[in-house]
Amino acid sequence: MKLSLKIIIRLGFILALPVFSGCDSNENVIETPTATDQRTELSVAGSTFASPFFNRVLEAWGQKNPNLKPVYRSIGSGAGIEEFIAGTTDIGTTDAPLNAAESARLKEDISEIIVTSGMISIAYHLDDIDDTIKLPREVYPDIFLGKITRWDDPRIAAANPGLKLPPKFIQVVARADSSGTTYAFTHHLSSISQTWKVGLGAAKTIDWPGSTMTAPGNEGVAQRLAITKYSIGYVEYGFAHRLGLKTAKLENQAGKYVLPSLDAGEEGLSGSALSSSSDLSESISDPEGDSSYPIVAYTWALLHQRYNDPDKDLAVRNLIKWSLTEGQTLAKPLMYLPLSQQIVQAGLNKLGG
Repeated sequence: MKLSLKIIIRLGFILALPVFSGCDSNENVIETPTATDQRTELSVAGSTFASPFFNRVLEAWGQKNPNLKPVYRSIGSGAGIEEFIAGTTDIGTTDAPLNAAESARLKEDISEIIVTSGMISIAYHLDDIDDTIKLPREVYPDIFLGKITRWDDPRIAAANPGLKLPPKFIQVVARADSSGTTYAFTHHLSSISQTWKVGLGAAKTIDWPGSTMTAPGNEGVAQRLAITKYSIGYVEYGFAHRLGLKTAKLENQAGKYVLPSLDAGEEGLSGSALSSSSDLSESISDPEGDSSYPIVAYTWALLHQRYNDPDKDLAVRNLIKWSLTEGQTLAKPLMYLPLSQQIVQAGLNKLGG
């Protein structure tokens, strides 16, 4: 016998209902326990310049401390400072020391500790030239000021005799976000160019000329340079090296043209007055020395004097101590520069160790 449509619908509805046994329905629910991460999270945020170094340090240190979960967020020095001031990250990292306005917003004394250093390269994208471009000290500030706009400009050509420079416009690439790399770069430019110093000055954000292309983070600038012909930009050397970008020879204070390299970077650090100074809250401007690469920079970790959680307080101090000692061996493979013993000891003294 055929069932009516109404009966079929009712039957389907009944079969779709859950089966009850006369006791509370909750007794029939089997709950699966949810796995939770019981480790204490330690948040570090800021510098993109030093992000590969910090990621490697936190990975190695985390393996030695399985009860802790260190996390690094590469958000730029400006954002790292803001999060530290707001209390939303345990450690801030920055390639620009705190300025007076930022320090005034803090409700307590803090520690600024140098934890690594590196080089800022001027990278470029010229497919048809195999030889390395040389850039004099009076030339590369004017490129970023928008005063030199073509690759075959006479001042670039004079420093590169024999090179067939393309008659193309230069596409400058710079940072879009609040950046310690930008601060360190413009701090250097301010020290070698009076025009730059009285014009744009040294800052984490710059009002770049209208034709400048911007990108977030060192990784963003490096990637933009890799895909944009006839471009030039400033970027932490390790990023340029890993992407195979060409980097310019820059004229240093001694009048020598130097490529970024670990040896030249270490010469730059040793040629800085800061290397023997007790004041470790200043950026390096223009190192001395024939072999010195002229644009080197430090990265600081921002720490509270004390953390409310004693376990976190101990973890923060142990992490920075490890970064200053064993962690320095991780610098060179990533194209960063190990700190001098004087800088390391100054950091340990601030930690009380």
